[in-house]
Amino acid sequence: MKRLMITMLIFALCMTACSAMAQGAEDFVPNTRNIPAALEEIPEAYLQPTEQAGTMVRLDYTTWESFTYEEKTHQLNKTAWVYLPYGYSDENTYNVFYFMHGGWSNETTQLGTDERPSYLKHVIDHAIADGKMQPMIIVCPTYNNTSPEDSGDYGLAIQLTDQYHNELLYDLMPAVEGKYSTYAEDTTPEGLEASRDHRGFGGFSMGSVTTWRTFEHCLPYFRYFMPSSGNLTTDARYMDAIVDYYGYNWNDFFIFACSGTSDFAYYAFNMQILNMAASASGHFRMADNEAEGSLAYRVKEGYSHDSRAMMEYAYNGLCWFWNSGNESDAAYTVDSAIADVINDPVFADYGRLIFPVDEGYYSGETLKDLRLTWYSNIDPNKTVEIVNYMHDRAASGDVIFYDIYTAEEKAADPEKNDTGLFFFKGEPGAKFAVCNAGGGFAYVGAMHDSFPHALELSRKGYNAFALIYRPGAQTACEDLARAISFIFAHADELQVDTECYSLWGGSAGARMAAYLGTYGPAAFGGEELPRPGAVIMQYTGHGEYSELDPPTYACVGTNDGIASWRTMQRRLQAMESIGIPTEFHAYEGLSHGFGLGTGTVAEGWIDDAVAFWEKQY
Repeated sequence: MKRLMITMLIFALCMTACSAMAQGAEDFVPNTRNIPAALEEIPEAYLQPTEQAGTMVRLDYTTWESFTYEEKTHQLNKTAWVYLPYGYSDENTYNVFYFMHGGWSNETTQLGTDERPSYLKHVIDHAIADGKMQPMIIVCPTYNNTSPEDSGDYGLAIQLTDQYHNELLYDLMPAVEGKYSTYAEDTTPEGLEASRDHRGFGGFSMGSVTTWRTFEHCLPYFRYFMPSSGNLTTDARYMDAIVDYYGYNWNDFFIFACSGTSDFAYYAFNMQILNMAASASGHFRMADNEAEGSLAYRVKEGYSHDSRAMMEYAYNGLCWFWNSGNESDAAYTVDSAIADVINDPVFADYGRLIFPVDEGYYSGETLKDLRLTWYSNIDPNKTVEIVNYMHDRAASGDVIFYDIYTAEEKAADPEKNDTGLFFFKGEPGAKFAVCNAGGGFAYVGAMHDSFPHALELSRKGYNAFALIYRPGAQTACEDLARAISFIFAHADELQVDTECYSLWGGSAGARMAAYLGTYGPAAFGGEELPRPGAVIMQYTGHGEYSELDPPTYACVGTNDGIASWRTMQRRLQAMESIGIPTEFHAYEGLSHGFGLGTGTVAEGWIDDAVAFWEKQY
């Protein structure tokens, strides 16, 4: 009946769609023109196991033979493998992604088993640990009826993918979401439909065909789809009719599609995607965020129909899904006004400290236009990511800002009103780091020089703080000493390990970290506390050192007109000569204030710095 209704809708759409479809076919060329973004390659280190590894759990369930499912004459016992992210707890709720294999494969192909995890499973573990991917439940099922040989017959596999939706909706999804903690309040069709925003389906090759069939039969139960290198039809009217049949609009779903130019399935897959995007219905709007469209398309030059391509497509898609920067309900976008962030009630009275207190040191009306004095590499997407992270944490009731001075102290010295610690929480009981932004001791450039670092450290499991301090070298160091003392005094409340903590900083913030590393908090009015286990410094010409200095990591650009890379190198060489562990990097061609170095030769330096810190304990 559904097929009949869709067919009738196709005829009804013909008069308005034919001209657009013809135009879409004429525009087709076998290349990547008009593709909005590139795929991110999987980091080499992600192919190895990690300590923060999720678990693979075997799930056995019963269903009915798919060709006679409605008659229910032949019951089958089937298996799916379920990935539970590191730290999974029934007290939390998780998005769930159903991930189908391709031809000549089965439920163990994508992520493996508990005894033999796949490379892709390691990749997912790393991506979740690094905060690139949201912790999620991933279900690896099979459309095979009785044996892997079912998928070896191409004609049979096509029929099996077409019939799979009954088992998916009525047997597998209830088995998974009745056992594990997802957003479904119950496993009735109504309960599953109510939680569709937190559910996705994807697959490669024949798994991609299954994905399109799931879109056709189960659109009310899934918001996200990840087809790659496997098409259903090149007739966009059929796809339009599916959306119309369910009464949905373009903003009710999102498709993340991928293929490679050397893939034998590319021509037909590409034709389907381009024709969908060209359809007059507007159901499939090409965009890279849910606020503007319903379809993102990635093509990799030279990629074939193989496991490397499958892994990279899956990695990119799973990093994209449920990412706050992509969701239509994100609190802020690049076009959000800076003033709206500052005055957002969710931040109480500390919103004004997210950006420089002295407005003379920044410019721009929107997050996209933000500029900071002495910094030229502001990444608007990172800015949006940071303020959305802060907003979501604060809105959920988490404390993200701490005063380091009492009300009495601030009354006695009003400048102390403009101080505090932004908290980027990591794993409970993990070590802590304090990140100090530069700004020439005139202002605090936290949005580029400490917030991004703290966010990345928290995603690696560490508890990270970003200090907002008073201008002036002496007062800045006093505020850092007070901040360290505050963290030690509240270590139980904050759930941090105070052993071998680290101090981070860029430019002026690097000098602060170095001074506190050499002399300790007590020298600047803080408590008698241990010096840090490591100091991580970026682009500062600080030359002083002593045998008391902690292990130090430093990096700078060779074109830095403010901080000489040779001065930094000489200091670390001198420290090394008296037995202090050091590590130094000078990045060719970079200027002052490169921050995380995203998109530059310095990209990834923070991983080296974390590894250096970890060596010290």
